[in-house]
Amino acid sequence: MVYDKLKDLILSQFGIDEDQLTPDTDIVEDLGADSLDVMEMLMALEEEYGILVVDDDVSELRTMREIAEFVENKINSK
Repeated sequence: MVYDKLKDLILSQFGIDEDQLTPDTDIVEDLGADSLDVMEMLMALEEEYGILVVDDDVSELRTMREIAEFVENKINSK
């Protein structure tokens, strides 16, 4: 659920093919995302799921899997 939404956001934001994404895709190293790209993506996820992501959390989130699991944990702890 969260992974699919995240994948859709990444595909839209970066204009890449779906086959370029795996759970282990590093959004900075593999996709060339900068801090603004990451913040835009996380803001969209915050809005979509009604969660709050603090700056300290952002620096630890690198892969698609890490981001999806982080968001799922935030949703489950609401």
